[in-house]
Amino acid sequence: MPSFDVVSKVDWAEFGNALLQAQKEVGQRFDFRNTETSLEKNEEGVVIIANAVDRAKAALVVLEEKLIKRKVSLKHLDRQDPGKGPRGTVRLLVKLKEGIETEKAKQIVKIVKDSKLKVQAAIHEDSVRVTGKKKDELQETMRLLRAAESLGLDLQFTNFRD
Repeated sequence: MPSFDVVSKVDWAEFGNALLQAQKEVGQRFDFRNTETSLEKNEEGVVIIANAVDRAKAALVVLEEKLIKRKVSLKHLDRQDPGKGPRGTVRLLVKLKEGIETEKAKQIVKIVKDSKLKVQAAIHEDSVRVTGKKKDELQETMRLLRAAESLGLDLQFTNFRD
């Protein structure tokens, strides 16, 4: 029986390249001179440290531009409010979201069921598996999920089996 998986994953290689490009640009641009602005990736996400809130937000804009150029969706970013950093600096944390949360997975299953297509959707950990008898119905389901803006996720369709 044909099936595919609906997932939401970050392309880590492209993300790393975009982060390196953003770090370089922040280090070289004139408007970032003497602002002690830096971008670093750690287990929480990307940490932007600067001496002013507007410089931290400008560094975030630079990172977002590099991600767009590398075709990494900004839907993976979860921007936090700026906070106090060490030695009077501003710390801006940008968390990275990967995988489909249970609530979003339930929404995907509901969208598939409401479509009246002859396919079944089942939640598997951080993905949703869709199965059906005909490839055409599976492709129609993909089109339907791509058009669903209410999810707020960057969806990929993997593991397509005939």
